[in-house]
Amino acid sequence: MGPALNFYLSIFIFLIAYIFIISEKINRMIVALLGATIMIFVKILFSDKALELIDWNVILLLIGMMLIVNMIKKIGIFEWLAIKTAKLVKGNPVYLMILLMWITAIISAFLDNVTTVLLIAPVILLLSAQMKITPIPFLITQILASNIGGTSTLIGDPPNILIGSAANLSFMDFLANLILPIFSIMSILSVVIYLIFKNKLKVSKELRAEIMSYDERGIITDNVKLWKSLGILAFVFIGFLLHNLFHYEPYLIALFGATLLMFLLKEEPEHLFADVEWTTLFFFIGLFILVGGLQESGVIKFVAEKIIKLSGNNIFILTIVILFISIVLSAIVDNIPFVITMIPIIKQIGPQAIENTKFSNFEVLWWALALGACLGGNGTLIGASANVVVAGLAEKNGYKISFVEFLKYGVPITIVAAVISGFYLYFKYFF
Repeated sequence: MGPALNFYLSIFIFLIAYIFIISEKINRMIVALLGATIMIFVKILFSDKALELIDWNVILLLIGMMLIVNMIKKIGIFEWLAIKTAKLVKGNPVYLMILLMWITAIISAFLDNVTTVLLIAPVILLLSAQMKITPIPFLITQILASNIGGTSTLIGDPPNILIGSAANLSFMDFLANLILPIFSIMSILSVVIYLIFKNKLKVSKELRAEIMSYDERGIITDNVKLWKSLGILAFVFIGFLLHNLFHYEPYLIALFGATLLMFLLKEEPEHLFADVEWTTLFFFIGLFILVGGLQESGVIKFVAEKIIKLSGNNIFILTIVILFISIVLSAIVDNIPFVITMIPIIKQIGPQAIENTKFSNFEVLWWALALGACLGGNGTLIGASANVVVAGLAEKNGYKISFVEFLKYGVPITIVAAVISGFYLYFKYFF
């Protein structure tokens, strides 16, 4: 088939798949894999190229972290942490939600979002069970917080790593330029969450008293396994923080940590692998190929170039256009291939945009791309990897986060984030 036919056919296949994912009439993993295989059957993609488009770093990282979480869960760490957290807020569910949001956001700044939600989600599920309330609002706000917090640093979200490498920006560059809008967005989210749920989430006085009476000290019975697990977990965290220094991919650190912990705890791999979220992983594989089809047929690049041309090489207009198109497209497609597509475009048009201006470089365009690509992940349930992982964990535990229900939370906070980011970029760089 010709390039023109591939162009339109890839759009058609993606849209049909997306409609079915939104409708939730068919399991999203089946839809994604079916759409992916059709992309290959009609030769928009060839098999070898499809395999290349799958981000195996993400897949293997997820497997490694799922294995680690499954092992440490058996020791009782999550139960202990759940009780300590609940007692800290005296059993108040709204305060608990806000506290967990900030914990998630802070951790996400130093670890990738997926790892963060894999660690925090089990705590949420346990706490909600103890308080006899639905965990869905807690899980959704956790997703939002992980994507917001991950935006603030070089290592918090994969798009930032790509941008940092392409533009030669350091960890401190990201922190200095992005911490203020991220803190502002989190603060507004906290207020909104409080106002929405202060009268909706209730826990009886009797149940609060029961929670406060829990003795967490007797939960963890094997201290040797505890310290082995914490040691490996610390090793993995440090490895994530320093992976750029030693040039080891995060997936390698996670898999090494998981394998070493299996050896130290004498765990049977068959049982551990049975608890891995395979449906989530295969959904990712299908989604990577679906989006890869759009990338391969030139759709993503076409859209990006057309919209950027609307700016007329005006640096301010260009900044705002990049911000908002990044937010919109990152809510629909995976932000990693989008950022990969945008990087050479920005490198090409950036020098032209700063001609005859006060700017010595076009760094502001990179910040617009980072804010848009990372924050846009909150727009839909499939906008970011963390979203899909949490939805999978919830479903496994008997709770379904629907596509539409997530939109009720995700779209408003994404709009707020977009507005705050736009004003921030204007006042910091153009005012």
